[in-house]
Amino acid sequence: MEAVRQGKAIMVSRVIPVDPFDLVIFGATGDLARRKILPGLYRRFCDGQMPPEARIIGAARTEQDNAAFAEQVREAIETFLPAKKRDPKGLKAFLERLSYVAVDAHGEAGWEDLRATMRDNVVQAFYFSVAPALFGVLAERLHHFEIARKDARIVVEKPFGRDLGTARELNATLAAHFDEAQIYRIDHYLGKETVQNLMAVRFGNTLFEPLWNAQYVDHVQITVAEEVGVGGRGAYYDKSGAMRDMVQNHLMQLLCLTAMEPPARFEPDAVRDEKLKVIRALDPVAPVDIVRGQYRASGDHASYLEDAEAEVSRTESFIAMKIHVSNWRWNRTPFYLRTGKRLRSRKSEIVIHFKETPHSIFDADAGNRANVLSIRLQPDEGIDLRVTIKEPGPGGMRLIDVPLDMSFADALGPEVADVPDAYERLIMDVIRGNQTLFMRGDEVEAAWAWTDPIIAAWEARGDRPVPYHAGSSGPEEAAILMHRDNRRWREI
Repeated sequence: MEAVRQGKAIMVSRVIPVDPFDLVIFGATGDLARRKILPGLYRRFCDGQMPPEARIIGAARTEQDNAAFAEQVREAIETFLPAKKRDPKGLKAFLERLSYVAVDAHGEAGWEDLRATMRDNVVQAFYFSVAPALFGVLAERLHHFEIARKDARIVVEKPFGRDLGTARELNATLAAHFDEAQIYRIDHYLGKETVQNLMAVRFGNTLFEPLWNAQYVDHVQITVAEEVGVGGRGAYYDKSGAMRDMVQNHLMQLLCLTAMEPPARFEPDAVRDEKLKVIRALDPVAPVDIVRGQYRASGDHASYLEDAEAEVSRTESFIAMKIHVSNWRWNRTPFYLRTGKRLRSRKSEIVIHFKETPHSIFDADAGNRANVLSIRLQPDEGIDLRVTIKEPGPGGMRLIDVPLDMSFADALGPEVADVPDAYERLIMDVIRGNQTLFMRGDEVEAAWAWTDPIIAAWEARGDRPVPYHAGSSGPEEAAILMHRDNRRWREI
């Protein structure tokens, strides 16, 4: 429902409750559950999206009772949600929905208790908020103790393997106990409001889709920049690197949504079929089109080696790549991907650079311009379209670029701009049984099949990441990657 007042869109939120459910969170005392999952569920409860019969069951190794678990959840919500997003009455009612079962993933303890807790007449979902090594173990246990029904759903966090072989092994293990329609591989980037708005902009506006191809698009930039380093997870990160940790999943998903063909319908397999086609159309990447970097100490910031507690490392904390999608739509249009730690600012965006006009009717002094469409994922989610106009004033025709800027906060008001966190949206999609924003098994394997040869090639060459200063925009070599094509990165 929408009204227009004083030139602004005033949206009336329509929150549709989901069916009653039992959601079991394995690893309920862990960091992800405390930071994202449980606060997200609390927000959905306060928004009226949970029916009275909904229950959330924490499961972990720690021996504790329901009251102790509820107190942990209270502390997590008060720590990770600002006061303006909390409702004391709502918090008390939410905590009453919680229960806890101590479960030994590798042993026998707790599984019969968990089975006795589950109900038959509600949606049944299991969230694997645990280390990847436990995914297969939990799937087997749920099957062995006959806890999961045939219509149950499981949620699996990344990483989905560390290469093609381990991804196939994990998929096979899960498939031995659950059908593909029951498996929800979560990538929180797909739950971001602006990522979904990318599809709305493309497929809901006649203005853009006819121009969304190599004839009109000069190039595409996809950036995910982080201010933080790898401190606190250095041991894991040093075995992964930016390619495995970010490009193979998050940036790959953004690339797919940007480059895919229009699906026949906005349905799970129709969307995922088109994303899979993009991955399979990716060309191999030449070494000259890859820049790998590793941050070094600068100011108050430690170096990567200090954060990772390593004397020597060839792991990249930054990567920039020029890639091509070999199909009719994108023939010879480059996609530039960039992600890194300890960069100047936190920014995630997709930027479509359109080509200059084929012929300028203005003289050389007027200048020539090209339209740019920016989709900002974080911070300040929104969309910006730069268009060319005449600079106001006398003295001839001078062209300048001006933004048509739509931030959610400005355009829709602060209430609507306070959009649900990605985890809130995705968990509710699990309960609804909607897999549109979740990765399919063949999609994961196709991404690894493209990624593995690139990693193997630089390992065989013995390439070392080039250094860059913490707090910078990355290595100079990344700028050169663009300069040689007469292009420039957007500022971080």
